[in-house]
Amino acid sequence: MRFRAISVVLAAVLLATGCQRGSDAKAEAPHGYVEGAEETAEQQSRLVLADAGTGAVQILDLITEKVSPAGKVGNVRELATDGRFAFLGTDTGAHVVDSGAWMVDHGDHVHYYRAKIRTAGDIQGKRPRHIHSDPAITAVSFQDGSVRLYDRTKLESATADEGRPLDSGTQPVPVVPYQEHLLVPGTGSRQDVVEVRDRQGAVKASLEQTCPQVRGEAVTRRGVVFGCSDGALLVTAKEGKFTGEKIPYGGPVADRDRPTDFRHRVGSTTLTAKSGDNAVWVLDVTKRSWKLVQTGPVVAANTAGEGAPLLALTANGVLKGYDVVTGKQTAATKALSGPGRKVGPQAVIEVDTSRAYVNDSVARKVYEIDYNDDLRLARTFPLDFAPSLMVETGR
Repeated sequence: MRFRAISVVLAAVLLATGCQRGSDAKAEAPHGYVEGAEETAEQQSRLVLADAGTGAVQILDLITEKVSPAGKVGNVRELATDGRFAFLGTDTGAHVVDSGAWMVDHGDHVHYYRAKIRTAGDIQGKRPRHIHSDPAITAVSFQDGSVRLYDRTKLESATADEGRPLDSGTQPVPVVPYQEHLLVPGTGSRQDVVEVRDRQGAVKASLEQTCPQVRGEAVTRRGVVFGCSDGALLVTAKEGKFTGEKIPYGGPVADRDRPTDFRHRVGSTTLTAKSGDNAVWVLDVTKRSWKLVQTGPVVAANTAGEGAPLLALTANGVLKGYDVVTGKQTAATKALSGPGRKVGPQAVIEVDTSRAYVNDSVARKVYEIDYNDDLRLARTFPLDFAPSLMVETGR
């Protein structure tokens, strides 16, 4: 099983060191100041890459094009991120690397930061399955059904604490920190109920709208999305009150064709997920609608949303673009492919506001694609290791 997508909740959060006004402002730190970090005017995108064969971890700075070593992790199986930290999953836990690139979204403006790459510690447990963070808490759900909550501020100080347990049943469910609470699905006597808990784990409410057989989750600007057997459940909060809204598929969907792993651009409200072997789901959270695009067999999919094409990668390295509204193919690039070529089994498409990135562990390369220019190959990054696993940070 791969990590489910993880992300920091995109909310207006006041930093302890900034965003304060008052008569003593001159004595305070400058607005947005973060000790040990450099604030920049633009996004500081970095790719965290791991070689599943050797355990080597490298970080590619997409601005300077410099590749920096970030240690080794034996038997690494998965790689996930919350926008700053990379979590390298193994059978016994996760090694955490601070990529040194992140953003802070204050709602009406954004701060971008860069700092040194460093190790942030290790999380122990029986293979992490879901990891989600907000500015205060990182929630890790393990394969044996246990959940532990970690102090994210300690990760920022390069120290992973032991975490504290959260009672969540015996099945590995995604626990999502959201609006200073925890969303916990599939626990208690009713496995289709999503509970709202406080940070100490006490149940504060149970949503009326149910979510049977939770698979897949994502955090968007519109709220938290859980994949259910009968569609998606969108959870929102206003003035401390949490509500759930069901987004039905619009018809019966076989279990094998259900979305299980949502992918999207950070900040976007358009989600993608593979549907069985021959199609891709597109969920428009804003319009509360599903679209099934018949792509044929693909190994990865993603989209920047908001009018951008759906991107789908085939096993032989052909990247295709589709119009999300019509479902028709609009572009294709074979720059990644060749005679008898195959991309790695864990190839992904990472998308930001202007470019997409595809890891090719067989060719030992990462490709940068301009998805707004007929999938033009913008840059190729040759590497001296196999980038089996990849996530983008700084977003």
